[in-house]
Amino acid sequence: MVLCFVPGVSNQEKSPLNLESLGVGGDVRVMAFDLDDTLAISKSQIDPEMAALLGRLLERLEVCIISGGRFEQFDNQVLKHLDVADELKVKLHLMPTCGTRYYRWQDGGWAQIYAEDFREEDKAEIADSLTDGARQLGLWQEQTWGPIIEDRGSQITFSALGQSAPPAEKYAWDPDGSKRAALREFVAKRLPQWEVRGGGSTSIDVTKKGVDKAYGMRKLMEALDLKMENIVFVGDRLDEGGNDYPVREMGIASVPVEGWPDTARYVASVLAATDTSAQRGLCRDTPPRRQAGRARRSHRRP
Repeated sequence: MVLCFVPGVSNQEKSPLNLESLGVGGDVRVMAFDLDDTLAISKSQIDPEMAALLGRLLERLEVCIISGGRFEQFDNQVLKHLDVADELKVKLHLMPTCGTRYYRWQDGGWAQIYAEDFREEDKAEIADSLTDGARQLGLWQEQTWGPIIEDRGSQITFSALGQSAPPAEKYAWDPDGSKRAALREFVAKRLPQWEVRGGGSTSIDVTKKGVDKAYGMRKLMEALDLKMENIVFVGDRLDEGGNDYPVREMGIASVPVEGWPDTARYVASVLAATDTSAQRGLCRDTPPRRQAGRARRSHRRP
């Protein structure tokens, strides 16, 4: 079941987009999404239905995608399958590695607005600690699907089964989260100067201190001159300890989902509400039933 964790917000400014029938009040301008297990199955391309809904959503709102993955993951999972015109791409905000990198559509390509990368010596220290911890805890796998340690520039990620492991294998590896918790604790004690947290179903992410998805949302608010009540966040790990939880904790209205079908149903309800708002100036309808489901420019990408 899709529920909402909604902080106290109030309507503001003229002609606000009001989604109170969906549990969200105030002037909503941006809908932000986690990627894996929210918009798509882990490390898999977005479903055509979800891609179509995102395209329609971009006609109404700004959209942000924030994840621990690299830009290349965003490209392979979402961008290559999103059929929207350039004038809508400018409303899409991409925040890889939890917002330590930020991309906007500029001059016909994806421009990197900023990147906050580790120094090379810091990357080596982090990779060594992750490797040592995994070996000492018996978590190091000799047979994997791709590299275990990935340098994402502003984030170093440990993926127990490799970066390209099949989703079924990943979900079965640590269903209760105890393996990731043990490795996270090991590395956090060794590297107290860095932020160490659980990432996806088999991963541990290391970033600079204080960098999480709440950090990314603050950077987005700064870039677009927004307040918290202007954003709705959708994610699959909004429970305490999950990597989406910091967004909920900071006070942004947050919608927990259990996979992309939940997200698709929620977005469809938002689209219905925005249609109603446009016609009446206020959203009053009850959303459709939902069943339980699982500007600076530096570098430009073509």
